[in-house]
Amino acid sequence: MLPIVQKIFYPGVAPYLQSKVLSYPLPEKLKGLIAHPAGPFTIHFYAPAFKWCISIANLADINRPTDRMSLSQQFAVACTGLIWSRYSMVITPVNYNLLSVNFVMAITGIYQIGRIGHATWFKTSNK
Repeated sequence: MLPIVQKIFYPGVAPYLQSKVLSYPLPEKLKGLIAHPAGPFTIHFYAPAFKWCISIANLADINRPTDRMSLSQQFAVACTGLIWSRYSMVITPVNYNLLSVNFVMAITGIYQIGRIGHATWFKTSNK
């Protein structure tokens, strides 16, 4: 069964669809976007797009009581944001969408850690 699956999906569905879309008469700027190495037919486009959900969820928790927040989760969010912000500038193609989403993740994670730390050290409840 593997040869059948390999024949269907190798070299990939995305390159096939990309070539079909590029065969249509489109403006050159749109063709440039579609053909870009971090364009909409690659994981480099969709991974940051879906990762924005994590950043938006963290922004939605800005007013959440600190006793209902997880320090380890916020630490993971902040570290992930910092590490992947750096990595997004090293990989080829440089992915500014990945940089921005991870920068926002790092900032919101650090802010939430600060809120948790402030509430813990000063024994205040942010309700």
